[in-house]
Amino acid sequence: MSTQVAKLNVRISRKTEEAQDICMLELASLDGAALPGFSAGSHVDVFLPNGLVRQYSLCNHPQETDRYQIAVLRCEDSRGGSAAVHELLKEGDTLSISAPRNNFALQHEARKHLLLAGGIGITPLLSMAERLNTLGADFEMHYAARSEQRMAFVRRIRDSAYASHVRFYCDDDKAAGELKLSEVLAAHDAGTHLYVCGPGGFMNAVLEKARELGWSEDCLHREFFTVDAPQVQDGDQAFEVQLASTGQRVQIPVGVSIIHALEKVGVEIPYSCEQGVCGTCLTRVLEGTPDHRDVYLTEAEQACNDQFTPCCSRSRSARLVLDL
Repeated sequence: MSTQVAKLNVRISRKTEEAQDICMLELASLDGAALPGFSAGSHVDVFLPNGLVRQYSLCNHPQETDRYQIAVLRCEDSRGGSAAVHELLKEGDTLSISAPRNNFALQHEARKHLLLAGGIGITPLLSMAERLNTLGADFEMHYAARSEQRMAFVRRIRDSAYASHVRFYCDDDKAAGELKLSEVLAAHDAGTHLYVCGPGGFMNAVLEKARELGWSEDCLHREFFTVDAPQVQDGDQAFEVQLASTGQRVQIPVGVSIIHALEKVGVEIPYSCEQGVCGTCLTRVLEGTPDHRDVYLTEAEQACNDQFTPCCSRSRSARLVLDL
């Protein structure tokens, strides 16, 4: 379970089916007071009744203070998170969440914003579109899915003031056309920033094509929901972590995360997703070389080897000295 993450209690004021296998939860404060503000691209940790913690993007307008909206896809290979949202939560229930955090912020210095959504990846981009439209910014959104029945918020987008900025693509609808990444990504100048969210294969394809076409890494922004990397990988070895403040050394066996090994000796680091997605546990590395297994840091940030996510990453060196 996560530690040291402040919780906010909210009420599920509304639960609706937004598309096939996608439900939307509207969350409100218990006493009707304003909720903490958030910026476009933010997410919250949701503490589920089965003990799991999951991160979900806020998809309503950032100017709204009376509610948060999240949308959750029921995954066929759910590890218990999406199933809990669909099966255990109902309108009127009280739920604990974290305050909003943003690892996927809009870059307001950009001359133009290009939003690419794959399936449930529409959620953070929807909030971005609402904000960009309010600002009068130059942007366009491309939204792809297997079928329209699996596309959340289609009616909301088509009825919105920014509907003309959005194009839809469905695998089962030839009339909608095909999302041709080469054409979409080649049509923008150096002042454009790209934001992509969706299944891993979709995001990898978008980012690889953008790099192939010469996009600067500084202009590429992505939001992962989950990662598929196994906890134990071939070649994993035990190593040692040293705490800079006390000199204490802790052995990290194969198959045990740094987070959990440190917990056993009374050293707690805030964490949440345990997959290297949310960045809650980000920790400075003073000596040694991390084995990065997260999707939170960019490749350039990982190459610096001065910080890492101890919830899932390990060490390439025999010892890591951490700023703890």
